[in-house]
Amino acid sequence: MTTCTGWPGLAGVIVDLDGTLVDTLDDFQAALARMLAALGLPPVPRAVVERFIGKGSEHLIASVLAHVGAPPDADGSAWQAYQAAYREVNGLHARLYPGVPEGLAALAAGGLRRACLTNKPTAFARELLQRLGVADDFEAVFGGDAFERKKPDPLPVLRTCAALGCEPGRVLVVGDSSNDAAAARAAGCPVILVTYGYNHGEPVRGVDADAFVDSMADLPAAWQRVGARRPR
Repeated sequence: MTTCTGWPGLAGVIVDLDGTLVDTLDDFQAALARMLAALGLPPVPRAVVERFIGKGSEHLIASVLAHVGAPPDADGSAWQAYQAAYREVNGLHARLYPGVPEGLAALAAGGLRRACLTNKPTAFARELLQRLGVADDFEAVFGGDAFERKKPDPLPVLRTCAALGCEPGRVLVVGDSSNDAAAARAAGCPVILVTYGYNHGEPVRGVDADAFVDSMADLPAAWQRVGARRPR
């Protein structure tokens, strides 16, 4: 079995976007504020938005509309308003988390196949990675509209493993939430979660994962510990 340098037992890695690579909370907040204003509805606080991030745009919009007590027929207009607003703000308020460049460099130096898998629409994800200068760190980028189902369903993880040409058991999933962990576990992938992301407003250390890191720069050391425990 070919082993990547510094990453024993691994051939690839799948990395989440929002809350893992990039802090996009202010982008979401701005787009939702514009959407709600267009519908004549009040804005929602950042803390509320944070709880709803991670399960795709449809879930985010529906959750916010329910929170503000929007009428039942508001979904269609809200979707159009949100898409237009997010297209305008995508990346304007976002930033890479500290340690992300170092972590991505370590993954590349180890020879791992690399993909970004997110529930954000694919076009928005690719544009955001390009704006932040990390698009070339990934061989493939798949969004929530790329497959029939979204995380936490394992299908997107399995399809991404196939696109990388790697067996799921040899692909590390790196994320920030129970969505990422559940999808990875069901797909048969090891999973490491970052501690600084969103996780629907819940403590991430309560999630079933192989390890937790405070920075993506700590991934190599964390994998050395995880890899040593895995059967060969």
